Amino acid sequence: MSTDVAYEEKDLESFSYDDKLTKLFVIATVIWGIVALSLGVWIAFELANWKLNLDLPWFTFGRLRPLHTNAAIFAFTGNAIFAGVYYSTQRLLKTRMGSDLLGRIHFWGWQIIIVLAAITLPLGISSAKEYAELEWPIDILVAVVWVIFGVNFFLTIKKRRERHIYVAIWFYIATIITVAVLYVVNNLAIPVSLMKSYSAFAGVQDALVQWWYGHNAVAFFLTTPFLGLMYYFIPKAINRPVYSYRLSIIHFWSLIFVYIWAGPHHLLYSTLPEWVQSVGMAFSIALWAPSWGGMINGLLTLRGAWDRVRKEPILKFLATSVTFYGMSTFEGPLLSIKSVNSLAHFTDWIVGHVHSGTIGWNYMIISGMLYYMVPKLWNTKLYSNKLANMQFWSATIGLVLYIVSMWVAGITQGLMWQAVDETGKLVYPNFIETVVKIVPMYWVRAFGGTLVLFGFILLVYNLYKTIKLAPKQEEEQEFKALPLSMNPLDTHGGKHRKLEGIPLVFSILAFLAILVGTVIELVPSLVSNQFVVKDSRVKPYTALEVAGRDIYVREGCYTCHSQMVRPIVSEKLRYGRVSNAAEYVYDRPFQWGSRRIGPDLHRVGKKYSDMWHYRHMLDPRNVTPGSIMPNYPWLYKNKVKFKQLPKKLTILEALGAPYSSQEIDQAAINAMAQATSMMTGLVSDGVPNKMVDKEIIALIAYLQRLGVDMGGKNEVSSVE
Repeated sequence: MSTDVAYEEKDLESFSYDDKLTKLFVIATVIWGIVALSLGVWIAFELANWKLNLDLPWFTFGRLRPLHTNAAIFAFTGNAIFAGVYYSTQRLLKTRMGSDLLGRIHFWGWQIIIVLAAITLPLGISSAKEYAELEWPIDILVAVVWVIFGVNFFLTIKKRRERHIYVAIWFYIATIITVAVLYVVNNLAIPVSLMKSYSAFAGVQDALVQWWYGHNAVAFFLTTPFLGLMYYFIPKAINRPVYSYRLSIIHFWSLIFVYIWAGPHHLLYSTLPEWVQSVGMAFSIALWAPSWGGMINGLLTLRGAWDRVRKEPILKFLATSVTFYGMSTFEGPLLSIKSVNSLAHFTDWIVGHVHSGTIGWNYMIISGMLYYMVPKLWNTKLYSNKLANMQFWSATIGLVLYIVSMWVAGITQGLMWQAVDETGKLVYPNFIETVVKIVPMYWVRAFGGTLVLFGFILLVYNLYKTIKLAPKQEEEQEFKALPLSMNPLDTHGGKHRKLEGIPLVFSILAFLAILVGTVIELVPSLVSNQFVVKDSRVKPYTALEVAGRDIYVREGCYTCHSQMVRPIVSEKLRYGRVSNAAEYVYDRPFQWGSRRIGPDLHRVGKKYSDMWHYRHMLDPRNVTPGSIMPNYPWLYKNKVKFKQLPKKLTILEALGAPYSSQEIDQAAINAMAQATSMMTGLVSDGVPNKMVDKEIIALIAYLQRLGVDMGGKNEVSSVE
């Protein structure tokens, strides 16, 4: 044996990987995947047939849709991210994770969060901010568990045996830092009770912060970590290095810098200042370049191996995922162009776009990753390539049906909403006409989602049978590598290569990259008095209206109704006066919504009688034949919690609502007095007087308040 070999043998360090932790996250991924996809299929059928809401509060679309999105994002893809990160990080850094204990706390803490979400959201315990509906105690737990994950990750980097951090690690770093910032800022709130809080931000500011978070939750939870997984699993599966190291550098830094600016494109044509909207649109369009740089890098890594891609399920899933990543990151900037957005926003086109990313990109790459990892983790071979191929085609066909049906539905909605005849009148003045037209597309979407779910069930069965084939005795495999001190910094690989050897500096620069856009967009909007000019005609909600608004929030009405009349001719004709930023100053949280399965409600106040609303919530088809809205019978049984109103008004007053001490002290009395006054007209229409303290009365009070403060009648107006 030569001297060099003896020297190397002497200095090699032995270590093993904590693959038991990865296995736990793999198992959680498949379990929650079934739950998330099943919920998606169920609510899809609820839209196709309203009777599937079952007249039960826990099964309505408004309560289950947030549960589906949280299960899909945080339970299914979240566990998949952690499985992939723990598996790849240890191998890329040639070390065990920083702490086995922190890893277990992370795993069980995350599962507890998911279970709490599964309990609270169907119960209507929700902050009603999309992708951030969990209430404040669970938010705190999310932040704590995420920090534990981050600490463990950075401890692992510190004890690494590889000097330079690989490109996948870059994306993991950006994810951990940015998600922490996004989640904490967006969920700042003042607690009212154990499971109720009011947002620290109101109206327009709340909308801006929410979609800064909402868009970047997609960016830094559903994109950047999966790009890191792409950069690891595609080269490993194809057994060749990534196509271009230089392109990966450009891809990473441009993506994390540009992405953070794009959130305002969700608020085009709203009351958000024009400069903020324009910045969001410009950076959204700019996202084309870095996004497609990543897609090109992934696909060209597979170059010359297309015959293998056609035959090997792992490569088939990975190649398809990158293709859909390219498609969805083309469509996203397209939808951010104002002229396109005016047609597409609030329609099912957006739903199709979102699912082309989450199913086409996330579902597909998770499937490929699981098929790669599981045989290696359990030291066996995949049970059936045939089943994997069946899953691929079931999911792909289902996804195509889903996307196409939502494109058709969305474009149909947009065109029908905006159709104006030569006399300047709406061609389809009744909103329900647009709903009835697209119900067949809801059936197609539900069937497509069923195929996607069926494909995932095949994956679960395939992996179960694979694990059953594994050896009974599991032993931790030992590896050997040189310590970090014997892996000198590469001073010949360029400046970026040097930077990769200094993870602390790298992380700080990544943080600064996402901080620039955040500060420039958010800070002026939150501290400037000119951002929203208050109007003395706009008053805070009465105590009864506060109770009604909280019921509206609880039922997830924002999932179907918007509260934003845009400066578009057809919307002024259909809904009335264009919304004004000053009208939202007491809205915590804002309720602009992101979809119109039902009509906009910002001008619904006084448009219909109290009795109309009473009948509508009991059976929507009673007043709107063809409606797909569920019934809400429990609102006629549940009593308003009047005793909580003084505490609610106290918190709202602390946040800026100008309630007097007398209004706060007498909140319950004033609420009952307003309810009693409303009952005068309802009783004459045959409503029993015993309904005076029921939730339906409070909800009607809130709905009748919407859009009336600044004067004028809420009725269809002429073109301004």
